[in-house]
Amino acid sequence: MRALVTGGAGCIGSDLAGRLVKDGYEVAVFDNLSSGKQEHLKELLKNGKFRFIRADLLNRKQIGDACKNIDIVFHLAANSDIKYKEGDPTDEDLRLNTIATYNVLEAMRVNGVKKIVFTSSSSVYGEAGKIPTPEDYPLRPISLYAASKAACEAMIGAYSSMFGVQGWILRLANIISGKSRKKGKTVLTDFIEKLKQNQGELEILGNGRQSKSYLLADDCIEGIITALNKSKVELNIYNVGPEDFLTVNEIASIVTEEMGLKNVKFRYTGGDRGWPGDVPRFLLDTRKIRKLGWKPRHNSKEAIRISIKNLLNKG
Repeated sequence: MRALVTGGAGCIGSDLAGRLVKDGYEVAVFDNLSSGKQEHLKELLKNGKFRFIRADLLNRKQIGDACKNIDIVFHLAANSDIKYKEGDPTDEDLRLNTIATYNVLEAMRVNGVKKIVFTSSSSVYGEAGKIPTPEDYPLRPISLYAASKAACEAMIGAYSSMFGVQGWILRLANIISGKSRKKGKTVLTDFIEKLKQNQGELEILGNGRQSKSYLLADDCIEGIITALNKSKVELNIYNVGPEDFLTVNEIASIVTEEMGLKNVKFRYTGGDRGWPGDVPRFLLDTRKIRKLGWKPRHNSKEAIRISIKNLLNKG
């Protein structure tokens, strides 16, 4: 199998590319390095089954050329800086997520590529009235990022129906790893950077009571591979995440503990969410993918602690 991984120089994409090479795929990573890092691919570049394409999904010729002689696309490329701040452009998610995904699908159609694996987000559900939230719950995105992901899902469904593309859509919890990226901070990198600047006080966005699930990149990749290998209908949609969640306050306490800091004062920006469009509480119902045999090795608390240790060890 010949695979193309968009966004493959990112934290999740680079690990996925490594897993695919290990599983016997010939892998091409397509990335413009706007948020990913080529150093994440350092070991893979030595492998004869791997190649790196530095290019942009908004360039239709580049993605069209990359889809030649490909059997399956793993589409992970997306805007990594999802927090909206006053004055930010409002078309960034439209361009980097929705239009980029259309370009991928059209390149696949032209080149006869019939399989796509897409990493979506738990945010597509918005502020769900049912928690844990199952896959058949209505999509009610409340952010531009979430709306763009929901639009991508809809386009994959349309290409599946009209052009025979088989799709796997994974709605992911918050994915964390020990790798860093150029832009778009996670809650962990945000807290670590702030505490390195001021060890006596930590600014926390919102009220600290936001509750979310966290999944290690390794467990996420195992979920993606399980869904791909064990679910074969025309359009496969799965939630991927742990069965628990943590509050932001709990995460802050774990970070300060792992950094060896005591008596840190938490200062809150206020409100029930960290930024406009932030979903303050979510938990995914993952019974559907668990029936395929997937189960994360770590819960949210364990994932957070492991990721913090990795980030601190790497400086």
